[in-house]
Amino acid sequence: MKVAVAGCCHGALEKMYETLELLQRRHNVRPDLLLCCGDFQAVRNEADLRCMAVPAKYRHMESFYRYYSGEKKAPVLTVFIGGNHEASNHLQELPYGGWVAPNIYYLGYAGVVRFRGVRIGGISGIFKSHDYRKGHFECPPYNQQTIRSAYHVRNIEVFKLKQLKRPIDIFMSHDWPRSIYHYGNKQQLLKMKSFFRQEVESNTLGSPAASELLHHLKPTYWFSAHLHVKFAAFMQHQATSKEELPKATKFLALDKCLPHRDFLQIVDIEHDPTAGDSLEYDAEWIAVLKATNSLVNVTQSSWNLPENNGLHARWDYSATEEAIKEVLEELNHNLQIPCNFTLTAACYDPSKPQKHMQPVHTINPQTTEFCAQFGLTDINARIQQAKEESSVRGGYEEDEEEEEMDSTGSAEEPSDYNTDNSGLSSINPDEILLDEEGGDEDLSTCSVDPSPDHPPDFSASFSDIRIMPDSMVELERAGESKQVEEKSLNERPLKRVGGNENGNSGIKIKRRNQAIYAAEDEDKPE
Repeated sequence: MKVAVAGCCHGALEKMYETLELLQRRHNVRPDLLLCCGDFQAVRNEADLRCMAVPAKYRHMESFYRYYSGEKKAPVLTVFIGGNHEASNHLQELPYGGWVAPNIYYLGYAGVVRFRGVRIGGISGIFKSHDYRKGHFECPPYNQQTIRSAYHVRNIEVFKLKQLKRPIDIFMSHDWPRSIYHYGNKQQLLKMKSFFRQEVESNTLGSPAASELLHHLKPTYWFSAHLHVKFAAFMQHQATSKEELPKATKFLALDKCLPHRDFLQIVDIEHDPTAGDSLEYDAEWIAVLKATNSLVNVTQSSWNLPENNGLHARWDYSATEEAIKEVLEELNHNLQIPCNFTLTAACYDPSKPQKHMQPVHTINPQTTEFCAQFGLTDINARIQQAKEESSVRGGYEEDEEEEEMDSTGSAEEPSDYNTDNSGLSSINPDEILLDEEGGDEDLSTCSVDPSPDHPPDFSASFSDIRIMPDSMVELERAGESKQVEEKSLNERPLKRVGGNENGNSGIKIKRRNQAIYAAEDEDKPE
């Protein structure tokens, strides 16, 4: 089947779907599925805009509300993950995933689904070490800290995904897995974007959590966005046992959605021709959710998940065949995800703007139904319960303030990772300032063209909709040498990188990318 993959959508759904329709008219290619790798911006109304961590001038309504209201319907099944510029209050209603509009499905904080026999997984948000070991405690109305921490990846989601044993066909993350740039045309990437150099050479560009998942899951395809640059890589994995068959991952990072940009990619994926056309639950993933339900944490306290270190009675929460069988029996072997989309907020009305609409913490019926069906904890209900209990004690605000001080890292134990750079800390003269957030890095757009020395080895699998020749640069033939390079990187001792070590005397540079959120800023003459 043909799968269309998009990078940062930034709410421009109409542009994406119009491009797909144009593709069908001009080339007779109709994708069966659309995947979006974050910054989807499912904004329903003015209150949702207030929950996006962007400067006020970039809070545009765009077109999602038309799909939410039913005025329009997505012409192709769309599955997406969250990024770092989202209506966090909306996505938070669906921590385990669900429909944000008819035919548009959100994977949740982390999730796995099936479509035509193809197993699709993903993790939402971006990595920040100071929030990584906290629970999902945020809820609207957000403050200056929680509006950003709400979309930071948590260790519990990575832990759940690492319990998976069965093969994954496609995996999505918003930020790139750290080190993936060593498996593509790195020289040309640095030639096009020289301000990547410091992080690439120090191996701090990208998410260490995503890299951990890449090495564990070894999916056939991995798609990312966030950095607004198209880049391809091919990673040959090392077998962990004699019985394990050789595996490789084809990585592709997508550009952002803009007119006249190469922002969509069509991928031919092997599928089960006997499978139906409905989106389905994944039985192993449901079994993992049930097994890890006792680990749900809605506090701001940093915590370590169970591991085989002699301190925990149990550390393996992977699903047994018996547990997977029980899930199938609970569903009567009908894994189809119900089309139970429900409006949970007022929809934007251009004729009656409500600029002062405030966000509220909402319990979504889809989540209630999902949790009841599988015996899971409704995270939002647990958060509300914790707030009510703390309010009775009169200590919620004080506790929150104390924990916010901890978020700087001063009172935490050392992070599992040596840095929180999911993007860049180098100077990019085109970037805009995000108040209080020095690390949500989105870069100006470009595509990395292939080097004549590195012809693509799987161009047949990736076909560019703009018919750009050799747009996918891969180094499969150099896989073995790259694996040696990666091994040497992994063997380096972890070290916390401070400001003085980077030669900036402790000064934290903030981002100033004017091309991130609004296409008109790029296209208008000054």
